[in-house]
Amino acid sequence: MKITEILSNKIPQWMGTSNSIIIHTLLFAGIFLLKFVGLSVEQIMLILTTIVSLEAIYLSLFIQMTVNKHSENLQDVGQDIDEIQKKVIAIDIAKLLNDIKSIKK
Repeated sequence: MKITEILSNKIPQWMGTSNSIIIHTLLFAGIFLLKFVGLSVEQIMLILTTIVSLEAIYLSLFIQMTVNKHSENLQDVGQDIDEIQKKVIAIDIAKLLNDIKSIKK
């Protein structure tokens, strides 16, 4: 598996954790410490909104990727169910035919 696939699987899993919420809260609150570096509130807000916008774009991509994977998995499960149903029906028909033969005898 490629590193990009590993990361694209791990990041969405991590984003929904308590650790992610805590880290994001600290980062978003901590960005205002840039005031002490000499940046104006307008510059800080520009940086913050840019970061939040980029993160939202990436999160939507990860969400779509996850939806696509779940959709593929559901299709696979649907195909498995179809195959199982066909086998069960074939077995039931075979049993019925045997029962009919027994009754005829």
